Amino acid sequence: MIADDLGLYTGEYGDRVARTPNLDRLAQDGVRFANAYCTTASCAACRSVVLSGLQNSRQRALRHAHAGHNQQYLPFVRPLPRLLKDAGYRTGLIGKLYVNPISALPFDQSEPGIQRGVAQMARIARDFIRSSSGRPWYLHVAFGDPHRFGRGFASQDYEGVKRMPFDPAKVPVPSFLPDNAAVRKEMAEYYEAANRLDQGIGFFMDVLRETGQLDNTLIVFFSDNGIPFPNPKTTVYDSGIHMPFIVRSPEQSRRGVVNNAMLSFVDILPTAVEWAGAKLPEYPVHGRSFLPILEQENPAGWDRVYFWHTFHEITMYYPMRGMRTTRYKYIRNLVPELEFPFASDLFASATWQSVKGTPGESSASAPSRPTCTVPARSCTTSSAIPTRW
Repeated sequence: MIADDLGLYTGEYGDRVARTPNLDRLAQDGVRFANAYCTTASCAACRSVVLSGLQNSRQRALRHAHAGHNQQYLPFVRPLPRLLKDAGYRTGLIGKLYVNPISALPFDQSEPGIQRGVAQMARIARDFIRSSSGRPWYLHVAFGDPHRFGRGFASQDYEGVKRMPFDPAKVPVPSFLPDNAAVRKEMAEYYEAANRLDQGIGFFMDVLRETGQLDNTLIVFFSDNGIPFPNPKTTVYDSGIHMPFIVRSPEQSRRGVVNNAMLSFVDILPTAVEWAGAKLPEYPVHGRSFLPILEQENPAGWDRVYFWHTFHEITMYYPMRGMRTTRYKYIRNLVPELEFPFASDLFASATWQSVKGTPGESSASAPSRPTCTVPARSCTTSSAIPTRW
């Protein structure tokens, strides 16, 4: 189960304003990884890593997959649905995929158009599991929340979902954003979208119970990248790549474990393959299974992750590479003389418009292309890693 732009905004990760009771219960009944990192803070590039177990530099899905961006795997890549289908699994997709080519991803059932109607998504999952008729199955569930929806966060009614508005005056403002009315309004909408996602998690857990599959299923929940505001998304700062990551295995002997291993998203595929009894591809993948350390708190040898960024949209070239340990983080900006480009949804947001000008400024006065010049240097830092450099 993949959230879209969630970040560490859940109760179990310390956010006291967020209303995420279902994710909190999942963590209390499973394992919460405290140091999980995506490899790149861009949805399509990140998801291509999740499904391949390969860094973007190897499989070449460097940017968005849709429309003119049209990024695709190299022909040799055998993604997770292919590996599990070869092992006899029935494969299903509900929600956002954002990985090409579709021919490399053999889903037996695909419902990509529904991403925010979480009750409807859960009904599709129930039908998929029941129609599997006892066959082992893999379900790839990718929610659209709390990603932006146009210029807002789809603050509207959805079937089966109870709306939970938040008071803009009471939401916290992250340290990397200005504290003004526009930001507070968008943060309040964001928290509501995150709660809608959480209700979806509850619906899916109910489906597993109703179908008798809860104690037969490995559940993995995470987000693709940080929150859709300037500074996290499309950057490799911690606010962009440090992600929630919750796992529940029916084979756990301990519940409510907090695991401090430094986990990378390249580790997802080998873990799923091991759980399913499938075979890894003939070429080496970049990750390793975390099943052997699932119930440990401080496993040895899990002390670094690697990350990178090249594109978000096709016009957004700004290559960054780096690594993170428990104490240090290194970011290398390969072409630091470039302006740092914003994703179009971030640039159009009320938050950024309030930063670059006065709140309510008309779009006619905006620059012709969404860029922002920022200091860019390679650097090292101590364990007290700032949220903004």
